[in-house]
Amino acid sequence: MAAAGVLGALAQAEAAHTPDDSFLRLRRRWREVTAGSGTYDPAAEPYRSRLAELGRVAARYRDTMAPARTWLWPDQVFPSFMATPRRLRAMAQAYVLEGTGLTGDPGLGAAVAAGIDHYREHVYAAGADPAGNWWHWQIGVPKALLDTAVLIGPQLDERRSLALRDAVDHFVPERRLGDYSGTSTAANRVDLCLVVLLRAMLRSDPGKAALAVSALSPVFRYVREGDGFYRDGSFIQHTYVPYQGAYGVTLLSGLATLFAVLRGSPWEIAHQLVFDMVERSFAPFVRDGACMDLVRGRGVGRRPFGDHEKGHEIAAAILLLGEAAPAAARARWHAMVKGWAARNTYRPMLEHAEPAFHARLAAIMDDDAVPAAPEPAGHRLLPMSARAVHRRPGWCAALSMASHRIGHYEHGNGENPRGWHTGSGMLYWWAGGHGDQYSDSFWPTVDPYRLPGTTVSTRRLPDGAGEGWGDTRTRRRWVGGATDGTYAAVGQHLSGLESTLEAFKSWFFLDDAVVCLGAGITGEDGARVETIVDNRRTDAPLTVEAGWAHLDGHGGYVVQGSLGTLRERRTGGGVARDYVTLWLDHGVDPRSAGYVYLLLPGASRAETRARAADPGWVRVLANSARLQAVRVPALGITAACFWNAGAVGGLSASAPCAVLVREIPGGTATLTVSDPRCDLDELTVTWARPVAEVLGGDALVTGSTFTFRGLADQEGASKTVAVRLG
Repeated sequence: MAAAGVLGALAQAEAAHTPDDSFLRLRRRWREVTAGSGTYDPAAEPYRSRLAELGRVAARYRDTMAPARTWLWPDQVFPSFMATPRRLRAMAQAYVLEGTGLTGDPGLGAAVAAGIDHYREHVYAAGADPAGNWWHWQIGVPKALLDTAVLIGPQLDERRSLALRDAVDHFVPERRLGDYSGTSTAANRVDLCLVVLLRAMLRSDPGKAALAVSALSPVFRYVREGDGFYRDGSFIQHTYVPYQGAYGVTLLSGLATLFAVLRGSPWEIAHQLVFDMVERSFAPFVRDGACMDLVRGRGVGRRPFGDHEKGHEIAAAILLLGEAAPAAARARWHAMVKGWAARNTYRPMLEHAEPAFHARLAAIMDDDAVPAAPEPAGHRLLPMSARAVHRRPGWCAALSMASHRIGHYEHGNGENPRGWHTGSGMLYWWAGGHGDQYSDSFWPTVDPYRLPGTTVSTRRLPDGAGEGWGDTRTRRRWVGGATDGTYAAVGQHLSGLESTLEAFKSWFFLDDAVVCLGAGITGEDGARVETIVDNRRTDAPLTVEAGWAHLDGHGGYVVQGSLGTLRERRTGGGVARDYVTLWLDHGVDPRSAGYVYLLLPGASRAETRARAADPGWVRVLANSARLQAVRVPALGITAACFWNAGAVGGLSASAPCAVLVREIPGGTATLTVSDPRCDLDELTVTWARPVAEVLGGDALVTGSTFTFRGLADQEGASKTVAVRLG
C-alpha cells in the first residue's frame, strides 16, 4: 500500500473514535515531522536505498521477535530501556513510510502493537517499581512507546491503547509538570511536555494537549541562576554545566518539533526567545558543522566524532524550527546551515542525515538563491557559563573555565571520569582545517593532565574526582572579561580541582594571536605544576628555536622561558593517536610563578619567527596576581584584567574589573569594561587621554574619567563607550 494510502486509512480509522479532527491533523503532522512521511520522493536516492534498508531491518526485527517473560527479543533482556523501544519504533517507521517494502503491512503493524503491549505488561506496567534512572521511566521509554503508537495508529487497539495510557499516567502524572524544579527544568521539561503531548495524541485528549503547551511557559523565560537560558546566550543544565551541545540539542530539537507539529492547531506555539537563542546560544558553538566540546558536558568521550553528530542535530533542529520562524531569521539560518554543511568535510552532513533532515538540507544545498554563509568573525563571551569563542578569518579559538557558578567538569553514569581539568582554562583552537582535532578519539587518548591551555597540579586524581553531575565549582568569582565584539580581554582566577593550586590566567584575543598570561601560580600539593601551551593530536613536524616553536600545518608559538616538548603515541578506547605536547614547568609547589606566551593559529614558520623577533608587537604591561595587561600598538589596543584596583599603561580602575581600550584611526576610541564578579554598584576607570566628545554608550564621562553604574546587575556583560579624542 502506498504511504498516502496508509495515511488515508489511518485517518479514516482514527476518525471513527474522535469527533475533533484536530488530533487527526496532529497525528498526521507528527508522522510528517518526525518520520519524514511525505516530505521527499521515496523513489529517489538516497531515500530509496535507506528506506529499503529500513524495511530489511524491520523485517528482521519482526521475524526474530520471540516474546517471553524476560524479553521481547532474546538478545535484549528486560528492562532493555533503550534497545527494545527503539526496535519497535524502527518497525513502526517501516510500516508508515513508503518505499520500505513493508508499507502498511498488516502483519508488521500487528507485531508492533503486540510488542508495545508486551513491553508495557512486563516492564512499563502501571504500578511497577521505577528502579534505576528516573529518565527511562518518565522520558525515554514513554516517549519511544508513544511515538511508536502514534505512528501505527489504529493498529494499537482500544484495550492496548488504554493500558499504555494508564502506564504513562502512572509514571508521568500531571503533578510532574506542576513544579519547575529538580529534574523537570529546561531540556527535561521540554521532553516531559513532548511525552504529555504524545499521550494527548494517543487518546485525543485536549486537556493533556493544553497541559503540554502551558507547562512549557517556564522554558521561555531568562534565568539568572540554575537551568535554562541566560541573557548572554548561556544555556545551563544540571545547575552548573554549559550544555548547548547535549541537553540543549534535546531542548532545541524538542521545541522545533512541538512548534512544527502544533502549527495550525488550537495549541499552536512559537516564542521569540527560542528564535533568538539559535544565533545567540547555539550558533556560536558550532564550527563548520561540529558542536564544540566545551558545551557537551559528560558526553564528550562517548564516541568519536560525537561533536559532529551533535552539530548535525543542531542543524536539523534549526531547519525544522525555521518553518515557524520569521522570514528574515529563516533566511539567515538557511545560509548559516548551508555554510556549515559545505565546510564539513570530516563527517559530511548529507551523508549522515536522517531522511527528513536530508530532504530539508538538500533543498537549501540545491537552491542557488541561498548563499553559504562563511564562518562569522568576532568574539562571543558568555560570562554566566564561563565560556568564550573567538573567530577571525581562517581560525577559531574557544575557552573553557570554571567559577563559583560553573563546574570544572561533569561526570556521571560512569561517563567522563577524567575530564578533571577541562575548566582550568582549556583553550581549543582550529586553523586551516583540522575539524577533527578534538573529534577523532581525542578524549580517550589525550593525557588528561595535559589539556591545551590549562594550568594544573600534576597531583594524581581518582576517576570521578569531585562531586558528580557538575558540582565541581570553585569559590572564585572573578571569571569572565570584556569584549567589544571583535577583541577581548578574558581572565580566570583559578582554583585547581581537589588541589591547593591557585593561579591568575588571562587571555587577550586579537587578530592573528591569543596572548596568554599567567601569574601568582602557587601550589602546596607536593606535586609539579605545569601550564600546557598546547597538546595537538598530530604527528606533524615540530620546530623549536630559542623563544619560539612551530608545528607544521597547525601554527606557531612565541614563548618566554624554557619550553618542554614531547612527541608520543597514546592509546585509549581501543585506538592509538599521535600527540605533540608543549608545556611550561613551574616546578614542585611553586610560589607565585608565571608565564607569557603567544598562540599563533595557522601561522607559518616564517611568520612565527618574525613575530618572535618583534618584541614590540605586544608589550606586556603587567603580569602579577594583582593585574595583567598588554598593549598592542598596531591594533591600538590596551587591555587589562584588574584582579584588584590598580593602574597600568595609562589606565586606572577603582575596583576589580576587565578593561579593553581600542583606539581607532581618525581620532575615535572605544572603552569597554565588565564586572566579572557581578558585585559593583559603581566603577570608575580613568584613561590618560583627553576626551573631546562622547559618541555613545552608558557611562558618565568627566574629563578622562569614565563612571559606570549598575554593573552588578549586568551578569558580567560588557559595556562599551565610544568617544572622540581631544
